[in-house]
Amino acid sequence: MCAMTKGRYLSLGFVFLVYCTTCTTSKGATGDILPDSLPSVPGTLPHFMKEPEDAYIIKSNPIKLLCRAVPALQIFFKCNGEWVHQNEHVSREYMDQNTGLKVREVLINVSRQQVEDFHGPEDYWCLCVAWSHLGTSKSRKATVHIAYLRKNFEQDPQGKEVPIKGMIVLHCRPPEGVPAAEVEWLKNEELVSSLTDDNIDTRADHNLIINEARLSDSGNYTCLASNIVAKRRSSTATVVVFVNGGWSLWTEWSPCNVPCGRGVQKRSRTCTNPAPLNGGAFCQGMSVQKITCNALCPIDGGWEEWSAWTLCSVQCERQRGRECNDPPPRHRGKMCDGPSDTTENCTGGMCSQNGKLLHDVKPQSMDGSNDVALYSGLGAGIIAVTVLVVAVMLYRKNQSDYGVDVIDSSALTGGFQSFNFKTTRQGVADRAEYHAAKGHPPETFPRGLNRDYSNSTVERRSTKKGLLTPNSPHLNPTKDQLGTTGVFGHLGGRLVVPNTGVSLLVPHGAIAEDPTSEMFMVINQGESSVQTEEGFEILLGPEVTYGPPGIDLSRPVAMTIAHCAEVDADNWNVQLKRKIQDNKWEEVMSVEDESTSCYCLMDSSSCHLLLDQPGSYALVGEPLTQAAVKRLKLAVFGSMGPNPMDYSLRVYCVDDTPHAFQGVVATETCRGGQLLEEPKILPFRGNTFSLQVSIQDVPQFLWNIKPFTTCQEFSFSQVWCSNQQPLHCAFSLERYSPTTTQFSCKISVKQVKGHEQILQVYTSVAESKKESVLFFMQTDCTVTSQTGPKAFKIPLSIHQRICATFDTANTKGKDWQILAQKLHLDRNLLYFAKQQSPSAVILSLWEAQHQDTGDLDSLASALEEIGKIQSKSTVAKSHEEPESDSVHHFGTGSPDNPVCGMGELTNHETANSVPEYTS
Repeated sequence: MCAMTKGRYLSLGFVFLVYCTTCTTSKGATGDILPDSLPSVPGTLPHFMKEPEDAYIIKSNPIKLLCRAVPALQIFFKCNGEWVHQNEHVSREYMDQNTGLKVREVLINVSRQQVEDFHGPEDYWCLCVAWSHLGTSKSRKATVHIAYLRKNFEQDPQGKEVPIKGMIVLHCRPPEGVPAAEVEWLKNEELVSSLTDDNIDTRADHNLIINEARLSDSGNYTCLASNIVAKRRSSTATVVVFVNGGWSLWTEWSPCNVPCGRGVQKRSRTCTNPAPLNGGAFCQGMSVQKITCNALCPIDGGWEEWSAWTLCSVQCERQRGRECNDPPPRHRGKMCDGPSDTTENCTGGMCSQNGKLLHDVKPQSMDGSNDVALYSGLGAGIIAVTVLVVAVMLYRKNQSDYGVDVIDSSALTGGFQSFNFKTTRQGVADRAEYHAAKGHPPETFPRGLNRDYSNSTVERRSTKKGLLTPNSPHLNPTKDQLGTTGVFGHLGGRLVVPNTGVSLLVPHGAIAEDPTSEMFMVINQGESSVQTEEGFEILLGPEVTYGPPGIDLSRPVAMTIAHCAEVDADNWNVQLKRKIQDNKWEEVMSVEDESTSCYCLMDSSSCHLLLDQPGSYALVGEPLTQAAVKRLKLAVFGSMGPNPMDYSLRVYCVDDTPHAFQGVVATETCRGGQLLEEPKILPFRGNTFSLQVSIQDVPQFLWNIKPFTTCQEFSFSQVWCSNQQPLHCAFSLERYSPTTTQFSCKISVKQVKGHEQILQVYTSVAESKKESVLFFMQTDCTVTSQTGPKAFKIPLSIHQRICATFDTANTKGKDWQILAQKLHLDRNLLYFAKQQSPSAVILSLWEAQHQDTGDLDSLASALEEIGKIQSKSTVAKSHEEPESDSVHHFGTGSPDNPVCGMGELTNHETANSVPEYTS
C-alpha cells in the first residue's frame, strides 16, 4: 500500500509544494515497480532541456544564466547555496510542438558586483531547481568568473644570434588571465604557423621552436596572447641567423714581380666560401701570402766567329756562316741581330756571261788561248783601278757629308760592303735624322740605326722641347675630371687641386734648364675604372693622373693623395696601383714593402708618393681582419621645401677625404642647403654590419615627420664599397604652424655593434633662404699652381747647401742616411740610394709631407741635432786630422747660427717660409 505525506514550506515570500512519495511493496503485492524511464507525460520528474553554462563577466557587463525544463511547474535558481529572489527571475512558458508538453524557461542576470562581493571557498556558482507533481530535479552547477588579462607577460621572448642550421628556441609565458590566454607567434607582423612549415613547432608550452635555422628565419618575432577580454603583444625579439666566413682556395702563385733577380711572388684567397653574413665572423688568418723568388735573368745570344770561306763555286761566289751560340739565348734572351751567313764574289768580277769561270769555258781554238789570257789580264787591271777610284771618291764624299771615319778597310778591297760609322762631332745624329726624312736609303745610316729609331728620336725630342697645345685632351678635363695645369722650368713648383687633398710637387732641377714644360694633374670624378681583384678591396682615395706622358724628369716628383683608412699593417694591405694599357691596372708596390722604383709614405690622412713615371695612380686597400677601419665624414644639411610649411634634412655619409666631401659641398650649394652642424668623423669597421641613421627628439607638438620614418639603414656593402661617392638619406618634416621658426633634433649615425656619432641640430627656419657659410672650405680655394722658389718652404739657397753637405760621404757612411733618420724617413733607403742626389729627394718628400704646416722647426731641430753629433766627432779628431768638408758645411758655429745656415732658415722672411700662392 502506498502512503503519501504532504507538507507545506514557506520560503522567500512564497509557498513551495513538495511532494515526497515513498513506495513500499510487500511480497504479496500484485502490482509491479515502475520502470526507470517513462514517457514524458504528466506526472514525471522534470527533465532539463537547457542547463546553465559557465560564464565570464567582461568588464562591467552582466551575464545571463538560462534554464529550460519539461514538465515543470516552477524553476528557481540557487546561487552559492542561497535561493535567488523571485523578482530576479524572468520566466516564460510555451508548448513543445513535438510532444505537446509545456516547457518552462527561466533566466537570471549575474552582475560583476555580485561576483566580486562573494567570498567563499569556491568560485561563484549557480544551479536551477525544477518542480513537478512527482518531485524536483537539479541542474548542473555553472560557475561565473570575472574575465581579465594582465598587461605584462610573465616571460618575454629574447633576441638571439644563431648560426645557420642551429636550433632556435624562443620562450613566451603569456600574462595571467581568465580564461587562460591563447598564444600565437608573429614574424615581421605575419602569423607563423607550424601547419604550413614542418621546420617550426609552436605547440610546446607556448614556445616557438625552429629546428634548423635558415637565413630566411632572420626577423623580428612577437608573442601574441589573447582571450575574450583583450590581446597583448610581447616585446619584439630580433633573431639573426648568421654565417661565419670561410676561406676560398688559394689562387696560383703569381709570376715573379721582377723580370730579373730577387723578387716576390704572392697568392691570395678570399673570405667568400661562404662570405660572412649578418655579423658572422670574418675569416681568421692572412688573405695574402708572399714568398721570395729568383727570376733568371735573360741572356742575349752572341755570334760565334765566322767560319772559313767555301771554295769558289762555278757561279763565281763563295760563302761563310756563323751560329748564335756564343752564348746561346736563354731565359727569354734576344736572338742575335744580323745575318747568319754571307756570300761574296770570289773572282773580282772575272766571270763569263753565263756565270762560268773563264778557265772552265772551252776555248774556240788553241791558237787564240794566248790572246784570251792577255785580254783577261788587261780587263782585270782596268776593273781593279776603277773599283779603287770609286771607293776613294765615296770615302771622301761620305766623310764630308757625315763627318765620320771609315774603320772597315774591306770597303776598299772587297767591293761595296756595309759601312760602320762612329760619330766625330756634335750634330751628326740631327743630320742623319734629316736625311732619313728626305727618303735616303737605309745604307746611308750607321749600322744598327734604322728609320723607325730615327723617327722615334724625333718624336722624343719634340716632346721634350715642345709644350702641350691648349687643345691637348689632357688639358681639357671632362665633366668627370677635376684638374689643373702649370708651366714649370728648372726651378720647379707645385700643382694643387683646391680642397681635394691632392697636390704634385715638382722639385728644383727635375726639369732641364733650357726648355719649360706644361704639366697637368687631374682627378677622375666619375665611376672609377680600378677593378679590384677581391670583393672587399676598396679605393682609399681619388684616382689621380699627372703628365704629360712623355715628360723627361731627372728627379722624381712628389704626389700627395688624401686617404680615408686608419692605417695599420696588421689590419690593412694597402697597395699603389697604376693604369696600364686597355684601361687595366697593375700593382706598383705594397706600401709596407721596399722598392727601388717608387716610394710610399703613409701618414694618418695622406699618402706621399715619389714617382718617376707619369700616369694614373690609385690607392687600393684590402682589409685583413674585421678590425680594419675606414673613416666616414658625417654632415647634415637643411633647406626649405616647395611648401613653406615643409623642411628637409639630408644626412651625408662619405669617405673622409677632402675630395669626396667637395662632391657634397657642390651638390648642396646647388640645392641651397645650409650646413646645420660641424661635420664629424665615424670609424666604420669592416665587420659586415650595416649603418643606421635615425632622427630623435623632434618636438612632437610643433613638427611632424613625413612619412613617419625615423630610421633608415645602409647595408654594409653600400658603405664599405662607396668608393668616394656620397651616400645620403633624407628626413621630411612639416611644421604645424607658420609661427614655428625654430627646429631642433638629434641625428644618430651608428654602425650595428660599432661606433655611434650624434649630430645636434638647432636652427632657425625662415622662408627666405640664408647664405650658408661653409667654414670647412679652405681659404686658398682658388690656388692651382705655384712656380719657382715661392712654391717651397725651404729657401733655395738653404736647400742647395743642405744637399751639398749631406750628399758627401764621411768615415761612418753616407750623411744623407743620417738626414733621413732624423726626419723619420729612414724606411726604404734603397730608393734614396739610387738617386743622383738622395738629399734632394728626401727634402722633396719632407716638403710634400709638411705642405700644410707653416713652420720649419722640425727640419731645423733635425739639422741642429746632426750638427751637435758632428761637432762632437770634430772635437775628438781635431788633434789628429784637419776638418773635413762635411764638418765645414754644418759645424756647430755659434748659438745664433748653429747648423748649415740654420739662422737663415729659422729667421727667413715670411715670404719665403710661407709661400705666396698665385692662381
